[in-house]
This record gives sequence, C-alpha cells and structure tokens, in this order.
Amino acid sequence: MGMYVRQLQTSIAPEVSSAWVDVSVPIYAGMVHFPDNPSIEIETITHVDRGDICTLSRLTMGSHTGTHIDAPIHFLPGGASAEAVPLENLIGPGRVIEIKDPDAVKAEELRLHNLGVRERLLFKTANSERCWNSSQFFPKFVSIAEDAASYLASLNTLAVGIDYLSAGSPETHRTLLGAGVVIVEGLNLTGISQGRCELLCLPLKILGGDGAPARVLLRTSDTTDEIKAYAEGNKKRPMRHGGG
Repeated sequence: MGMYVRQLQTSIAPEVSSAWVDVSVPIYAGMVHFPDNPSIEIETITHVDRGDICTLSRLTMGSHTGTHIDAPIHFLPGGASAEAVPLENLIGPGRVIEIKDPDAVKAEELRLHNLGVRERLLFKTANSERCWNSSQFFPKFVSIAEDAASYLASLNTLAVGIDYLSAGSPETHRTLLGAGVVIVEGLNLTGISQGRCELLCLPLKILGGDGAPARVLLRTSDTTDEIKAYAEGNKKRPMRHGGG
C-alpha cells in the first residue's frame, strides 16, 4: 500500500505517520475490558534477553478486546462469523461525527448531520477524552441509542464505529447487525476532527469468531498540525497500566 505507520510504545493517543492516523488502542496486560469479558494477559514464554533462541509470548484475552469488530453471530442466532464480515464495509470513504449529547448517540442529533445512505460513520463522543486513561471500566460511557440504531439501519449504513468498548444495548446490536451494519468498537478518536476521512479497518480473520481485534487507520484531507502535536506530546507520557 506504500504506507508506513510508526508504532508509539508510550501512549494511548492516536498515532500519526504521514497522513494516516491510527485510532486503535494498544493491547497490554491489565488493560480495561468489558466487565464480563476475559482479562488481558501477556506471558513471556521465551526471551532472547534470557539466552533463548527467540522471544515468544502467550496472549490470553477475549475476542472483544480493545479495538475490535462485532460479527453478527455475537447477537444473532445463525449470524455470520468474523471471517465473513464484508471488508468493503470497512475500507473506503467515511465520516467522523462529533456527538454533543453527553449520554448517548441519538437519532435526533444524527438527523442534523444530513446522513446519506451506505455511509461509514465513526462517532466521536466524550468517551475518547475520559474513558481511555484508566484500566478501570467506565460504566457511564456514551453508546448508540436504540432509536439511532434504527435510523442508521434505515439508511443501509455500511459501518458504525464508537469510541469505547460497546455500541450499546443488545437491541442496538441486533438492529445494526441485522441490517448488515458492521460494528467497530473501542476506537480512540482523541484529537480527531469531525469531517470526511478515508477508513481502513482490518479485523483478524478468526474462523467462527463472534468478534475480532482490529487495527483501524484514518486518513483525512486535513490531517492537522494539532493532531500531530497531540500525538508528539503524548509520546513523552508513560503508558498507564494501573487503575485510576
């Protein structure tokens, strides 16, 4: 693809390389997860620093860890699994929409944005600023209301993304997944401006998976110095692995 994305080891802020912005969150031991999901453990089995021939780790985590997609089978009996999720829904022109409502993404607010049919939509809410700086689960996160899910389904929306670990209630999931909307959860849209973008979301190809971790990149027509400065400033911060 002729694209190079530089990995930042010390920040959960979106990382920037050229015109691409990585809005997926890093996976690390002890990171925040949905309360009824498995915790994240990373165990070093062998390591070159100990004289082993190679470094090898064991990862233990749920299929809905960090930035990930939900497959229809997650909520729909007989639904498609992760490897069958259409990648064309996750690659192409998209929009970042900044949600003002502090409680939920609601149909009333979405109608103000003149949404079209078959769009790829990423919702930037208060979650990005307040939820990702702790390993403790934040229960009062902004999610997609059921009326908004119905509205998005009526527009044959291709994909929706939300900036925390769940899109919303079981009914919200069923409405979206039943309409063929691919759900992307666990984005970090800190420092990302509202507007048009190019979306690249590639979930792991897990056969029979109810979900799959994903790497998500955005490219905007106005990747601003402000975003780059935010990422540069956060390189100096140590990653928070503890609570609070």
